[in-house]
Amino acid sequence: MPDLDAIVRELDAHRERFEAFCRSLSADELDRPVPQSTWLVRDFIAHLATIDGPVAEMFRAVRRGEDGGIRTPDGARFDVDDWNELRVQERRARSVEELLDEARREREALKRDLLALTPEDLERPLRFAGDAKRPPATIPLGMYLAGWCKHDPMHVVDMCRALPGRAEELRGWLDDPVVARYQAAMNQAG
Repeated sequence: MPDLDAIVRELDAHRERFEAFCRSLSADELDRPVPQSTWLVRDFIAHLATIDGPVAEMFRAVRRGEDGGIRTPDGARFDVDDWNELRVQERRARSVEELLDEARREREALKRDLLALTPEDLERPLRFAGDAKRPPATIPLGMYLAGWCKHDPMHVVDMCRALPGRAEELRGWLDDPVVARYQAAMNQAG
């Protein structure tokens, strides 16, 4: 099972690099459409500023002994694609700093919930309901965390599809087998 302190250190290191990358982007770069996506570059910043809330709720549900699959308040399946789209659209006019401030607040709250997980929690099954590009799956929460902690660089790769040359500048950070597998799963031809 993963070391939660190590997961937090990795999250923090990725977030530091993500913030620096976002601050380096020009207004033109932020407003570019991302190939193979319906989003602009800036929308991936909004996504990463907001997704920690539902993930933290998932951690709290696991701690309570409930189903780790994210649900809506009425118990229905959580549609992550619809949820993400709404959050992104709500934040499209916000500045990078506003988005990064929101991301910092959400991440600090999430880390408290993450560090409260027990070894037993990490063994519990997490039921991913699937999304527009991936089928439903069930995996132990600890296994999920090992990949999820790379969420920032996963989406920097997405952003770089609209930013010729930028991925080469970040190669050492983005060359990760987990990130590559995620990109392969999310960007299949067809």
